[in-house]
Amino acid sequence: MKVLVINAGSSSLKFQLIDMANESVLAKGNCERIGTDGSFIGYKTADGGKVEKKTEMKNHTQAFEAVKDSLLDPAVNAISDLSEVSAIGHRVVQGGAYFDRSVLIDADVLGKIKELSPLAPLHNPAHIQGIDACTAVFGTEIPQVAVFDTAFHQTMPEKAYMFAVPYEYYEKYGVRKYGFHGTSHRYVSAKMAEIMGKPIEELKIITCHIGNGSSITAVKYGKVVDTTMGLTPLGGFMMGTRSGSLDPSVVTFIAEKEGLSLSEMETVLNKKSGLLGVSGVSSDDRDVTAAENAGNPRAKLAHDMLYYQIAQYIGSYFVAMGGCDAIVFTAGLGENQPILREGVCNYLSCLGVDLDKDANNAAVRGKQGMLTKPESKVRVELIATDEEMVIARDTRDIVEAL
Repeated sequence: MKVLVINAGSSSLKFQLIDMANESVLAKGNCERIGTDGSFIGYKTADGGKVEKKTEMKNHTQAFEAVKDSLLDPAVNAISDLSEVSAIGHRVVQGGAYFDRSVLIDADVLGKIKELSPLAPLHNPAHIQGIDACTAVFGTEIPQVAVFDTAFHQTMPEKAYMFAVPYEYYEKYGVRKYGFHGTSHRYVSAKMAEIMGKPIEELKIITCHIGNGSSITAVKYGKVVDTTMGLTPLGGFMMGTRSGSLDPSVVTFIAEKEGLSLSEMETVLNKKSGLLGVSGVSSDDRDVTAAENAGNPRAKLAHDMLYYQIAQYIGSYFVAMGGCDAIVFTAGLGENQPILREGVCNYLSCLGVDLDKDANNAAVRGKQGMLTKPESKVRVELIATDEEMVIARDTRDIVEAL
C-alpha cells in the first residue's frame, strides 16, 4: 500500500508518499506561497536531487495538481499512475473532544472539523481546503483519513485539562486544554519504550518536542496525563515567537497602556514574543545562539529563560506522574541543540538525571542515542520524530480494516 501524507497550511502544503510495505519514503516535497504571487513547488528526485518549479497556485486545488505532477515526474520515480496511491492521510490540528483517535473522513467528520475552526482558525480551515482540494484532484474513490494533533491528549483527566474560569465557558464554547503535537509525542514515547525494551504500559515518560513551536507531555503507562499547550498552541513555555503561558493581567495591562485591540494583542503574544521578543534578535535559535556567543546579554537571557521554563515543566511532570523513567528530546531544537539539552538537564540533576556531556554533544541532526550515563536514575534520549509515519500508519490501519 502506498499512502500519501498531507499537511496543508493556509498558504503551504507539505506531502510525502510512503510505501507501507517497507515504510520507505518514495517522494516528498512542499508547495509554498499558495494564493499569492511567486508560488512554487519543491521536491526531491530519486537520485537525491532537488527540483524547484514556479507554478501558479491560486488555491489548494492547483497546489494538489502540482503535487500530482511531481509524483508522476519520471525523475522522482515514485509512481507511474495515480491509481498506485491507495489512501491519503491528512494532519488535522484541532479535533477537540470529538476525536480521540484517527478516523476515516466523511461528511460528518468534515462538519466537525469545520465546527472546531474557531479553536484553530489558522489551521482547521486550511485542512478543510486541503481535503476538498484532494478530493477534487484525486477523486472520491481514494479513502482519506484525518489524524488529529489533539487526539493523543484526550486521555488527560479533567483536573489537568480544565481551566479555573467559570464552568459555563467550557460548556458553551469548549474552553479547556487540548494539547498539540500529539503525533510527535505519540511516536517518540512509543519509540522510547521500544528502545528500553519494555511495554509502554509500564513506563513513565516525559516527551519534549522543542522547535519553533514547542510542547512537553507527560505520558504515564502509555496515556497522556498532562501537556503544556492549552486551548491553543500559545500555552506552555516560551517558543520562537510565542510568549507561552503568563499572568493574564500582563495581556490587559499592555493592551491598555499601548492602546491595542484584542487581535493586535494576540499578534504580540503569538508573533512578537518568545525568543524574538526577549532577545530582540530573531526567532531562529541559531541566530540567538550566535548573538549570545558574541556577548549579547538579552540573547543569553532568552536562553536562560527557555531552559528554566522547560526544566520547570519537566519537574512538575515528575510530580504529576509520581516519578519518571525517561525523558525524550525531539524536533528541531530538541534534536539539534546540545547546549539546550545540557542547560535543561543541569536543572534536573536533583531528580537523578546524570548527563553524559560527550554523548550529548555528539547527538545532533536527529542522531538517536542515550544522552545520560549508565548510572543515571532517569534515562534521557534523543529520538528523531516522524509525524508523517504516524499519519501513514494510522491511515493504512484504518483503510485495511474497511
